[in-house]
Amino acid sequence: MNKIYNNLTVDNLIKTEWFNQFTSSEQEEIRKGLATNIDVSIYTDLEFNWKQMKEIRLGLEKKLDVSIYAKTEYDYEKMYQIRTGLEKGLDISWYANSEYSWEQMSEIRLGLEANLDVSVYAKIDFNSVQMNEIKWGLEDNLDVSLYANPEVPSLKMKEIRLKLLKESTLK
Repeated sequence: MNKIYNNLTVDNLIKTEWFNQFTSSEQEEIRKGLATNIDVSIYTDLEFNWKQMKEIRLGLEKKLDVSIYAKTEYDYEKMYQIRTGLEKGLDISWYANSEYSWEQMSEIRLGLEANLDVSVYAKIDFNSVQMNEIKWGLEDNLDVSLYANPEVPSLKMKEIRLKLLKESTLK
């Protein structure tokens, strides 16, 4: 932990005014990053809270391309979804869009993990519950085109999906 940053040892760096501008939780994330010799300058932005800093730090520690999500437009939950997708080698371009809620991102990520055709529901017009209904239909090999429409409320989607599932088991 004796690495030098701008001619300061880590111990001296944490005694500076620069370091003191961060909350104690943020300081802890900086300390953890310094302890693992990662470039903490990537996440030592006062616009990031400690949870965002943690997601960036965890990505850096796993040698991920954090530039994809180390942006203030992503809250920590969205950062988590992107980081998890990167860790799993998924094509996160399907959901690395700040317009999605973290719940929508999660549904798309889970669909990618299950090798589903997420193009059916990876659309901003679907809410996360609708996405979930479509994802379940795809998992059961149902014809989701019968309900994959943003105009169809999620409860109606569920009703249609369950009817299709029942019909498919009767065949």
